[in-house]
Amino acid sequence: MIIAIFVILTLLLLPDLYIYGVFLRNIPLVWKLLFFAPSLVALLSILSVKFFGLNNTITTIFLVVLLCFALPKMLFMAFSLIAKLLGLWSISSYNVVTICGIVAASIVSVIGLYGLTIGWKHLETKQVDLYFENLPDAFDGYKIAHISDLHVGSYGDNTKFIQKIVDQVNKENPDLVAFTGDIVNTEPEELLPFTHTLSLLHAKDGIVSVLGNHDYCLYGDRSRWSDVREGGLKVAEIEQTMGWKVLMNESLVVERDSARIAIVGVENTGKPPFPQIGNLPKAVSGVTHYDTAKCDDELFSILLSHDPSHWRMEVVPKTDIPLTLSGHTHAAQFKIGNWSPVTWMYKEWSGLYQSDNQQLYISEGIGGTLPFRFGSSPLIVVLTLRKRS
Repeated sequence: MIIAIFVILTLLLLPDLYIYGVFLRNIPLVWKLLFFAPSLVALLSILSVKFFGLNNTITTIFLVVLLCFALPKMLFMAFSLIAKLLGLWSISSYNVVTICGIVAASIVSVIGLYGLTIGWKHLETKQVDLYFENLPDAFDGYKIAHISDLHVGSYGDNTKFIQKIVDQVNKENPDLVAFTGDIVNTEPEELLPFTHTLSLLHAKDGIVSVLGNHDYCLYGDRSRWSDVREGGLKVAEIEQTMGWKVLMNESLVVERDSARIAIVGVENTGKPPFPQIGNLPKAVSGVTHYDTAKCDDELFSILLSHDPSHWRMEVVPKTDIPLTLSGHTHAAQFKIGNWSPVTWMYKEWSGLYQSDNQQLYISEGIGGTLPFRFGSSPLIVVLTLRKRS
């Protein structure tokens, strides 16, 4: 803790001291105090964790200071130092680079302010048609509302935004609601203020969900749990009181007239260091084949798997499952055009991907452990299954 505070204090104060010493030494005292105030507030928020624990208010305060003040100051300091070096050869270069530093710092500050206020609650709905040759005729036009990564702990006990999500999903009148994990941040109890609101979700064939890495509650007080799955079982228990069907390495069958499809759900499986708990052979047993194991009654199957890296790891090489739905990546909650820093970690991270006759759809999710989004709005995806003629 002491080392972390020292590092953070250095990162906060070093740009402050540099900018003050070079540019602001002669400004009035009140402006000096205002200039140093954000760093002081950030430091106090860090120290308060020891007494009050990490909560939404402390996290938000620290993020506001970091994104709107500290990072812009660091960026400007870097430009300024480069300008000083260039100024040894050309005063015009010094001026140009300094101005660029001011512009860059201002842009970062505006991005931070937008992402922390408007961006993380600017809900969008996206309509997507998916085509399959082997889709049963009776399911042509079947509508799935795909939601993911609610991270309700980031909203405290304020249900207003969650109610907005529920209302929008219900407005779409889906046949099925599919939730692909990470409903909490660190503790099952985060879900309790939202159980009534989320129980108002409705669809003809119900609400199905799987657990994500956060749902095993391994990022909070691990001493509460006797094994890695216990926190997840508690989260699943609360979801079930909401009327949701939690698929834990299992499947359910949906019928239309005489036709049937299977909804398959696995527990979290994907890249380390996240928990590897899924059992796909068990989940698909009786509905579709796995590797060399045949299935007598092979059904068109839709797999819910939180981590999209599971698709390349196991789903594509071991099964013929036509559609996999995932979340997890959040598009890093920061996207410019079609680029996000999450591309450094995941080959597939947003939208639709295809390998032969198998498709993967990744939702950028709705929430996040940090109340910030820029370029990647909270997203409800409405998927309509189509029979390819």
